Amino acid sequence: MKKEAEANADEDRKVRETVDKLNAADSLIFQTEKQLKEFGDKIPADKKQPIEEALFKLKAAHAAQDVAGIDGAMADLNYQTSCCQRRDGQGWSARSSHRWCIGNTSSTADAEVTDVDFEEVKNDK
Repeated sequence: MKKEAEANADEDRKVRETVDKLNAADSLIFQTEKQLKEFGDKIPADKKQPIEEALFKLKAAHAAQDVAGIDGAMADLNYQTSCCQRRDGQGWSARSSHRWCIGNTSSTADAEVTDVDFEEVKNDK
């Protein structure tokens, strides 16, 4: 049984990598569609179209379970969403590779953070 597991270890690793890529692509597709649905009307058409095209390519590679195609399509989609950013601090921006934030994106939002003291209480029962 141990020899059989060792003999199949390489194949198992390849299958796991494929499944991980498919899951990552599925997650990116879901998040991108959700964000486009929620904030798509705030993104200019010249920025939105390349994102939608990259999303279409990723969906096609995902459906075909093409791992190499998924890698390229995910990189393209991440690049397109990172390019979707306003520089004036107002409106929409890419907060990470595929998440957008609406509103004031300047550092004044950080000024509202309040530091508090806390005490850790442990029960020794």
